[in-house]
Amino acid sequence: MSVPRERVRACNRGAVRRDGAFVVYWMTAFRRAGWNFALERAVEHARELRRPLVVLEALRCDLRWASERVHAFVVRGMADNLRAFERRRVAYLPYVEPRPDAGRGLLEALAADACVVVADDAPLFFLPRMVAAAAARLPVLLEAVDSNGLLPLAATERVFSTAFAFRRVLQAELPGRLGELPSSDPLAGPDLERPGALPEEIARRWPATSPDDLADPSRLLASLPLDRAVGAVPGTPGGSAAGRARLQGFVRSGLDAYPAARSHPDDDAGSGLSPYLHFGHVSAHEVFAAVASREGWAADRLGRGAAGRRAGWWGMSEGAEAFLDQLVTWREVGFNFAAKRDDGESYGSLPPWALATLAKHAADPRGHLYTAEQLAEGRTHDALWNAAQLQLVREGRIHNYVRMLWGKKILEWSPSPREALEAMFALNDTWALDGRDPNSASGIMWCLGRYDRPWGPERPVFGTVRFMSSANTARKARVREYLARYAP
Repeated sequence: MSVPRERVRACNRGAVRRDGAFVVYWMTAFRRAGWNFALERAVEHARELRRPLVVLEALRCDLRWASERVHAFVVRGMADNLRAFERRRVAYLPYVEPRPDAGRGLLEALAADACVVVADDAPLFFLPRMVAAAAARLPVLLEAVDSNGLLPLAATERVFSTAFAFRRVLQAELPGRLGELPSSDPLAGPDLERPGALPEEIARRWPATSPDDLADPSRLLASLPLDRAVGAVPGTPGGSAAGRARLQGFVRSGLDAYPAARSHPDDDAGSGLSPYLHFGHVSAHEVFAAVASREGWAADRLGRGAAGRRAGWWGMSEGAEAFLDQLVTWREVGFNFAAKRDDGESYGSLPPWALATLAKHAADPRGHLYTAEQLAEGRTHDALWNAAQLQLVREGRIHNYVRMLWGKKILEWSPSPREALEAMFALNDTWALDGRDPNSASGIMWCLGRYDRPWGPERPVFGTVRFMSSANTARKARVREYLARYAP
C-alpha cells in the first residue's frame, strides 16, 4: 500500500468482501478531497478490487454544541467536496441530517453492499466512540486511517508532559517520515470504476443534500434544530477552497512578520487556519508543504540530533520555524494526549503538581465572581477580557496571545478551579470554530498547568500555576486597536 502501514488500523475482525458492490469511504474528520491518507487508502482498495468508490460525508444535527455556526462552516466544505468529486468517478453522498436520529442506519445500509469501509482515525470529540461502535456492527472490515499530522499517532505510545519532551521525539522521528506525505490528488491516475446508482432504499430513505442547498445553505440551516444564538461567522466561509486561499495568503505575506507580530492583538498576525485544520478542510501536511515550498526547503537542511530546540532544527527562516512549532509541536502534542488517553478534558488529567497547588488555594477569596451569562456576554470589569470574549462570540476565535489571558482570568473569577475549567470548555466549545478539538483543549488545560511547570511566587487562587494579568498583557502587547475593534 502507498499509505504508511502505521497509519492504518483494523477496527474489527471483518474481512474484505471481494464480491461487494463498492468501497465506502466514511468521511468524518478529514473533510477534503486531497492531502488525505484515508481517502488515498479507500482509492487503493477501489482500484485493487476494481469497484466504484462511494464517499459518505454526513452531518448530524443533534450533537452537543450543534449550531448554525458549525453547520454553515461544514456545509460550505461539502459544497467544495461535491465540486471536487463530481469531476471524477466518485459517488459522493453528502447527507445533512434533517432531524435527530434521521441518519441512524445509513452507514450500516451502505456497508451491507460494501467490500470494505474506510474511516477517519481522529481523536476528535465523539468520533473515536462512533467509529468503534460502527465497527462492532458492520459485516465487513472497517479500517481507520490516521491523517492528523506529520507524526503518525502510532509512532509513540508515550504521553508527553511538556512540549519540549514531545519536540525531542518529533526531531528524532520526523526525518524518516517527511517523505511520506499524502497525495495532493489521490484520485489522479487510472480512472476508478464508474459508479452506478446507490441502492434505491438508501436513496429514498437518506437522500443526498441538494447541490443548491450546499451552495447556499441558508434555507437548509433555517429548517434544522440548531442553536440559532450561535450564528455563522460572516467573512469566514468553510471549505477547502477558502482554507487554501487563507493558507496561500499567509505563506505569501504573513510568514515573515509572524515571529514579531503574532503576540500583538492589534496586528492580528495569526494564520487563521485553525478552523480549517479542525474540520479537516485543510491538512497539516498541505500546510507544511506550502511552507517548505515557499522556503525552497529540502530535507537535508534538517538539524542534526534531537535537542528539542524551538528554532533552528527545520533549517528554515525565523518565521517558518516559529509557525511550524505551533503547527507541528503544539498542535500534535494535543493530539498525542487525546489519542492515548480518554480524559484529556477532565480536571483530574492535570499534572499532579497543578492539582496539588490548585487544591491548596481552591478556597481562597476571589476578588470577582461572574455568572456563566455574564462571561458569555463579555460583561466583566476587565475591558481586555471582554474584548477577547466578544471576539469569540462575533468571529468564532480569540487572538492566540489574549486567549491565554482569557483562560487565566476565568480561573481567577470562578468559585473553584473545576468550575473554571467547565466554564472555559463551555464558552470555547459553544462559540469557537476550532472548539471541540485536542488543540483547543491543550490551550485550555495549559491555563491550569498542563505542559507547563510551577512558577513563583505562590499567589492566591493560582498557587504556583502561571499567572497572567490584563495590565501586564497590555504593557507587553499592542492592544489599543484590539480594544476598539471589539468594544461592547
